[in-house]
Amino acid sequence: MDWMPHAAALARSVSYPESDWFRAVFDTPRHLFVPCWFEAGPQGWTVTDGAADPDAWMRAAYTDRTLVTRAGAVHADHATPGQPVTGHPTSSATHPSLVLTMLRHGRLYPGAHLLDLATGSGYSAALACKRFGDRYVTTMDVDPYLTAAAAERLDAIGLQPDVVTKDAGEGLPGVFDRIVSMVSVPRIPGSWLAALRPGGRLVTTLTGTGLILTADKAADGGARGHVEWDRAMFMTTRTGDDYPPMHDELFTAVRDREGDDVTESPFPAVDVTQAWEVWSMLSLTAPGIEHRTGTDEDGGRTVWMLHADGSWARAHTKPGERTATVHQGGPRRLWDIVDEIRWRWLEQGELPVYGARVTITPDGTTTLTRGGWTVTI
Repeated sequence: MDWMPHAAALARSVSYPESDWFRAVFDTPRHLFVPCWFEAGPQGWTVTDGAADPDAWMRAAYTDRTLVTRAGAVHADHATPGQPVTGHPTSSATHPSLVLTMLRHGRLYPGAHLLDLATGSGYSAALACKRFGDRYVTTMDVDPYLTAAAAERLDAIGLQPDVVTKDAGEGLPGVFDRIVSMVSVPRIPGSWLAALRPGGRLVTTLTGTGLILTADKAADGGARGHVEWDRAMFMTTRTGDDYPPMHDELFTAVRDREGDDVTESPFPAVDVTQAWEVWSMLSLTAPGIEHRTGTDEDGGRTVWMLHADGSWARAHTKPGERTATVHQGGPRRLWDIVDEIRWRWLEQGELPVYGARVTITPDGTTTLTRGGWTVTI
């Protein structure tokens, strides 16, 4: 199977021949890192075995797309063809273009020791090894199967970085010049800063946002940086086989319930997770909200917001209308927070999350500031 023309096409789509990353993408057989993957279907996730359909394998592996490789606690490598799997994605082979974006923000240089957090398929580690040499790369994941499979696949193409199985929240395996995380975190662990050499650089995303945070280690043991104008979203860190269950009981209870407050919003119901600035601002202001969406037979849109504290909101926009009827209950009025953010966006023409200055204390307390706005996580 001649994979190199496909890799060349991928390299041209996510980079350019003069880029230092072009050759790394060109030379890396991505399909070997994703022998099986899940596709979403009406009954759940169904697995595709690349070896059983080489044409589909080449198309999937060398297109700039994320391939889900683990759903719930089931690895695609272990799934039964034709038998749907339910659950949230818990590991994937990320868009190659996004992998490059994160590595570029790391400002890597020859001789810098890199920690690639969240091994996943092993593809990001492979690109870093191709560019800088495997002796300078450590890759780490909480999942022992992922690290074992990645180490085997890396070795098959002549790469032997240090592959570590460890929970990123429980300390890091050494000291590094660069830490680039391909998984999001609700807050920066202090142990990450402790594992950075003086002047070292951290690149990560914040859970529930589309924000890429970059920060350089400061003399006090903390770090200073900013939120990049790029955007990205990664799965959040986990400690077990799967993420905590969703708020299904609350959703069932409030799906069609009359709210304690019923109001008319001047804005239409919106899928907040697709409105990146609003979503990021909301997640920093009121973290932990679960979002769900639905479409009526007549084309109307309904969105729900659910929180572990029992707060909930449901907004519905009828076809052709530009306002929403909003039902809310529980201790907080979640949709009011969304509308406040949307008013701010209209009044000021932007939201302050992108481009914000970042200050991180040695224990990981992180403060974002911009234009008089500030939030600490």
